[in-house]
Amino acid sequence: MKELMEQIKLNPDESFYIGIFQDHIDKSRWHYHQEFELSFITEGSGKRLVGDSIEPFHPGDLIFIGPRIPHVWFSEKSQGRQHSGRTLESVYMLFNYDILPAELTGLSEFNHVRKAINFSKRGIRITGETLNEVSRLMLQLPYLNQIKRLMFFYEIMDLIGRSNSFSYLASTSYVKNKFETANSRVNRIHEFLMKNYQNDIDLNEVADIVHMASASACRFFKSSTGLTIFEYLNKIKIDYSCQLLLNTDLNIVDISYDCGFNNLSHFNKQFRKFIHKTPSQFRKLRR
Repeated sequence: MKELMEQIKLNPDESFYIGIFQDHIDKSRWHYHQEFELSFITEGSGKRLVGDSIEPFHPGDLIFIGPRIPHVWFSEKSQGRQHSGRTLESVYMLFNYDILPAELTGLSEFNHVRKAINFSKRGIRITGETLNEVSRLMLQLPYLNQIKRLMFFYEIMDLIGRSNSFSYLASTSYVKNKFETANSRVNRIHEFLMKNYQNDIDLNEVADIVHMASASACRFFKSSTGLTIFEYLNKIKIDYSCQLLLNTDLNIVDISYDCGFNNLSHFNKQFRKFIHKTPSQFRKLRR
């Protein structure tokens, strides 16, 4: 899926974004962002990867994901069915903590809103009556004026927080071990690599992000993480490839290119370095 936030500029009069995603997702991109995301699928089917969880998705799915949880949607080709030609259509909402100030969420009336935010840390799939109520409100949001839109937002969060009809997506161990750092420079490099792992990375561009010389950036990053920038980049790619090998039927060549490797031999070499097995051995053994 495209990086949604690269396409979005909030209206100064808006505290969150509500939009419609309509596109092909044959060239899916594993990504994350700093915003919360609530997505209601209206068209398309395939598989959804959130953290270390992979499940089928279909029209009617409602997913709530917290910040910095990697995710991607894979499409299924339509077989003998007529449709719009898109492989995914969804109504989605993006917001950050600006709409949830502590002075407001600290009020007792926002108890269930706080619960909803806590649920999102692992990502959830919302089902049952909550799905019906939340999707009904979401579909009205684009047509409301500003204050009603804001009130509907808090009502949606309250409904999610009150619900028992949901299932978690990412495992507790995944969330516990996911990338977190208090160092803003390391964090900026990590985010750049996550967004650009399928592209050729220029070390000077990475260094510019943290306002350092290339050599200094390399030394700083290795002293902070134990890996060079390019070793860390390959780790991101290999982590993603493991999820694809375990949870999809994509062939190894397609997986290598989807993870940003330019040729299969380099993918195999890096996979052995990190996993100590070939991709084929890893897939067979884990299955």
